[in-house]
Amino acid sequence: MPCCSEVPGSGFMQRNRKRLLFSVGTGYGTMMMKGARPLPRVTVWNEYRHEQKDQAIREVYPKGIHDAIKQALEPQFEVHTATLDEAEHGLTEEVLSRTDVLTWWGHMAHEEVDDQVVERVHRRVLEGMGLLVLHSGHFSKIFKKLMGTSCNLKWREDGLNERLWVVNPGHPIAKGLPLWIDLPHEEAYGEFFDIPSPDELVFVSWFPGGEVFRSGAGFYRGRGRIFYFRPGHEAFPTYYHPEVKQVLVNACQWLAPTRGPEPAFGWSAPLETNAAK
Repeated sequence: MPCCSEVPGSGFMQRNRKRLLFSVGTGYGTMMMKGARPLPRVTVWNEYRHEQKDQAIREVYPKGIHDAIKQALEPQFEVHTATLDEAEHGLTEEVLSRTDVLTWWGHMAHEEVDDQVVERVHRRVLEGMGLLVLHSGHFSKIFKKLMGTSCNLKWREDGLNERLWVVNPGHPIAKGLPLWIDLPHEEAYGEFFDIPSPDELVFVSWFPGGEVFRSGAGFYRGRGRIFYFRPGHEAFPTYYHPEVKQVLVNACQWLAPTRGPEPAFGWSAPLETNAAK
C-alpha cells in the first residue's frame, strides 16, 4: 500500500472543491458550505463617538467597540456593523430585514438617534428580531420604548472590579460559563434599576461599593426577545474578556428568531364544521 494513500472520499472533495466549499455573496453574503444551515445574521450597532473623540478610548478600541464585538461573534454568526453617523444610522429597512439579532451600544448621543429608525427597530423586534442592549444602552430610545419605563439607575465611574454572579445556571446564555465572572475594572451600576420585572434573569452584579445590579435581564416583546447585558464601559477592555465574549455569543444564539408558524390575527373561519352551528 502506498505510504500516502488518499483518504476515502478526498478525491471527490478535491474535484468538487469550488462547488462544496463556499458560496460568497456581497454585503451580507454568508460564507457557508452548500446545503449547510445559514448562520444567524447579526448587525452590531455602535454610536462610535467616544472612540473618535478620545485618544485614551481609541487606544482601547482602535477600530471601535463595534469591531471588538464583531470579532467576538465571528465565526459563529454572519456579522455586519453599523454606526450612528451612517445614513439612517446604518439601519435601513433593507439592513434590518436581513438582521436576526441587533446589538446596541450607545452612550453620549442617545437623542441623536432618529425617531423613525427607533420605530423601525421596534417594529422588527415585535416581528421577531432579537435585540442585545449593552451597558449604557439602557438609556437608548429603543430600550426605553420597549420597556415602557425610565430605565434609570445609580452609577459611579470608579474603575473598580465587578463580579457577575450567574443566578440562572441552566439558562442558555450561561452555557460554558463559571459560577461568576470577575472583571478587574468597570463602571459601577446600582439598584434600583427602573425596568419591568425581567422574564429571565441570568446575571446579578456586585461592586466593591456595596451595590448590586440586575446585569443580565431577558424580556419578551411580541415575537422578539431582548437581553440587557450591563458590562461594557468604553474606557475598559471589557469586550476582549473571554467570558464576556462567551456571553455575547450565547446571548445572540438565544436571541435569534425561532422559525415558528406565522401568527394569524382578525376574523378566522372555524376549524370544525359544527362550530358555527
